[in-house]
Amino acid sequence: MEQENQTAVSEFLLLGLSEKPEHQIFLFGLFLPMYLVTIFGNLLIILAIITDLHLHTPMYFFLSNLSLIDIFFSSTTVPKMLVNLWTQSKAIPFAGCLAQMYAFHLFGTMDSFLLAVMAIDRFMAIVHPLHYLAIMSPRVCGLLVVGSWLITNLQSIVHTSLMAQLTFCAASEIPHFFCDLMPLLKLSCSDTHTNELVIFAFGIVMGISPLVCKVFSYTCIFRTIFRIPSALGKWKAFSTCGSHLTVVTLFYGTIFAVYLQPASPTSSQKDKAAALMYAVIIPMLNPFISSLRNKDMKAALRKLGGKVAPISPRRSVNKSSQVDMVNVSVIRDE
Repeated sequence: MEQENQTAVSEFLLLGLSEKPEHQIFLFGLFLPMYLVTIFGNLLIILAIITDLHLHTPMYFFLSNLSLIDIFFSSTTVPKMLVNLWTQSKAIPFAGCLAQMYAFHLFGTMDSFLLAVMAIDRFMAIVHPLHYLAIMSPRVCGLLVVGSWLITNLQSIVHTSLMAQLTFCAASEIPHFFCDLMPLLKLSCSDTHTNELVIFAFGIVMGISPLVCKVFSYTCIFRTIFRIPSALGKWKAFSTCGSHLTVVTLFYGTIFAVYLQPASPTSSQKDKAAALMYAVIIPMLNPFISSLRNKDMKAALRKLGGKVAPISPRRSVNKSSQVDMVNVSVIRDE
C-alpha cells in the first residue's frame, strides 16, 4: 500500500486562483491585459534607456536590468496561468514544475538583489557625490549585476536539485497557481528535513542581507538629506530615490504579508493574493513608478515615440547629476 502511494509522479495539478468554471473567463480577461502592460511597459523602459545617451548612467543601467528581470519574473507564472484559465487544464509536467520553481526563485531573488544594488547606487550618489563617478564605474556596475546573477542562480539550482531528489505521493494537487517550494514539499512522501534547513538558511542569507543593505543605505541617505539646508535641495535629493523607495516598500510589504502572517484557514488564499502582488502587480507597476515623476524618463519615452524634438542639453541633465551638485554645494558650505 505504501509503494502505491509513492508511485512516480509525472505531472502536478495547479488548482489555480479559483476552481469555479464561471470565474475562469473573468480571471483570464483580468490578467491578460495586466501581463501585456507588464511586457510592453518594461520593454519601453529598456528601449528608452538604450536609445537615449543621456540615460547611460548607473541609475538607469540598474533600472533597465530591473525592467528586464520584471519581464522574466512575470513570464515565469502568468503565461502558464493564462493557458490553464483558457483551456481549463490544470496539469503541469514534473520537469516543467521544477523549471517554473527554479525560474520563480531566480528572478524573485534577483529582483531583491537589484533593488539592493540600486539602494547602494543612490547611497553613493547622495552621501558620497564627489566619489560617485569614480566608484560606480561601468566595470563596478557590471560586476554588481553579474555577481547578483551568480548568487541567485546558486540558490535556485540548490533548491531545484534537492526537490528533484524527493519522492512525491500519488496525490499531486498544488493549491496554488504556480509551483513553489513549500506547496511541493507538502506533497512529498520523502523526508524533507534537509530541504527545510536549506530553505531556512538561504532565506536568512538571501533575504536578510539585501534588506540590511537597503535599510543601511536609506538611513544614511535620509541623514544626508536632512542636513541639506534648503527645502528645494531636500526635495531634489529625495526625488531621485522616491520611486525606488516606493518599489522597495511594495516588494517587502507583500513578502512580509506572506511569510509573517499567523497560520489560519485562509492562509492559502492570502498566499495567492500576496504572490499575485509581487509576481504580477508590482512588475506591472514598476514602469509607471519609474517614469511618472521622472522628467528625464518621460522625455526619453516621448523621444522614443517620436512625439517631441530631441532633448536639449540643459533639459537632459539627469536627476542624479542634480543631486550630486546639490550635495557638493552642501559639502563646500560645511
